Amino acid sequence: MMKRLLIAALAFASPALAAEPNPAGVVIYFDAVSNQTLDPREPQNNSSFAQGPLMAIYDSLIALNAAGDPTPGLAESWKYNADLTEITLTLRKNVTFHDGTPFNAAAVVRNFQRTTELGQRAGFAALETVSQIAGMETPDDRTVRLKLKTPNGQMPYLLGSQGGMMISPASLETDAFGSALKPVGAGPFKVRSFESNVKTIMDRYDGYWGGTAGRPATIEHQFVPDGRARLNAVRSGQANLALIDPRLIAEAKAAGFEVRVNEKNSTWDIYINVKRDNIGRLKLRQAFMHALDRQAISDALGYGASKPTAQLFAQSSPLYDKALDEMYPYDPVKAKKLLSEAGYPNGVDVTWVLLNTTEYKQLAEAIQAMLGEVGIRIKFDVVDISQYVTFRRPPTRGDIMMARWGGRPDPLQSFQEVTGTGGSVNAGDAAVPEIDALIDKARRLDPADPARMAVLRQLARLTTEQVSHFGIMTRSNVYAYKPGCIGGIPAYLPTGNDRINDVTIAVGCK
Repeated sequence: MMKRLLIAALAFASPALAAEPNPAGVVIYFDAVSNQTLDPREPQNNSSFAQGPLMAIYDSLIALNAAGDPTPGLAESWKYNADLTEITLTLRKNVTFHDGTPFNAAAVVRNFQRTTELGQRAGFAALETVSQIAGMETPDDRTVRLKLKTPNGQMPYLLGSQGGMMISPASLETDAFGSALKPVGAGPFKVRSFESNVKTIMDRYDGYWGGTAGRPATIEHQFVPDGRARLNAVRSGQANLALIDPRLIAEAKAAGFEVRVNEKNSTWDIYINVKRDNIGRLKLRQAFMHALDRQAISDALGYGASKPTAQLFAQSSPLYDKALDEMYPYDPVKAKKLLSEAGYPNGVDVTWVLLNTTEYKQLAEAIQAMLGEVGIRIKFDVVDISQYVTFRRPPTRGDIMMARWGGRPDPLQSFQEVTGTGGSVNAGDAAVPEIDALIDKARRLDPADPARMAVLRQLARLTTEQVSHFGIMTRSNVYAYKPGCIGGIPAYLPTGNDRINDVTIAVGCK
């Protein structure tokens, strides 16, 4: 397993190495995603697409490497008891937050207490973390023992995401939340200024426990919703790094920029509500899969940055299974037959909650045309992107909804949230009870236990066989910058955003 993970990690190597890093340099990064606040417990930051600045400001108790494996973070080690009902963290020595407050066991306890006190005001990822904790013990300043409510092998992953990001206790002395929170962490960059949904300016924290070698003096993270404007900013020198739309790859290369495509455990995916009479029928869902020419869609609308997929994991992920992508080949004739066997010989109407953006509409209309050819008549219910929650929250709205699935730190979380009963994007039940049973089984296994990976593979196959979601194509992050100027952006599988913690800018680059 370790050999395979190493091979996957090596596959992320940059196509071109930046020159000598400039410690006085400023990275000006134009991103497609904003931060409403810099509070890692706030619901908007639950999205894995909004975590770039957060990961630079707040170190988490456990770190996740490029392949998604738990590694030492603010906790230099951890250990479960025999039945996975306790996990004991040994904290790193001589760590301070940006305001000089010591990082210790008391700081960890205060962070978890604060999340619990927030209750439903907190985001799903943070609540999921503290909801596992029955009690906490601190034998000394460097030891925290978490007593869990049930056996749970997911804690290293949960402590490696928003729930494990540590905030200075000095910022938690009042009931400050969201925009009122002073964003002080223990990560490699500290906040100089913040404009909600506009700009975050972060300066290198020279007291960072992990060192400062190669890090620029400043990172400016700017939210620019228009993709062409982001690319033009690199042309003009207004930015030196931009996340660009895949459709602009050819144009960026023609302009002489280096283009980096980071494959993610992130997909264009269609969530389903199996409680609906129509989409609840397995043969209709299978007909949908055979009617979808995923290769044509990825060729036409992925612009070289996407691959067709029926699953939730990138080909560079240890959990990827090629056989699952071959389970539902494009076959309109078979799709029509399955549709008839599902009880719809004259076709069927399916309501799609469509998020109102150009990118979503373009992809949805292509899929609508394909499905219409076999008799699956898609009717769009167009909503503002902020209203995506209406698909899941009762009374649920629509039969299906497409979204960019951003991946999760633990592969098991992807199954929980997309295919499990009560999942954060699942409007109905699991397609079959066995899915919930396997999720529970995997939750009770240590991540180091090979049996856990075996259960995850069972889940991957079962959820694909039962068509618990409609996979379309992978989603990659695409960056443009002047050749040799930017380094330190390895693909980061665990979430939709790549880490900007280690980004560098070369000497001579502006």
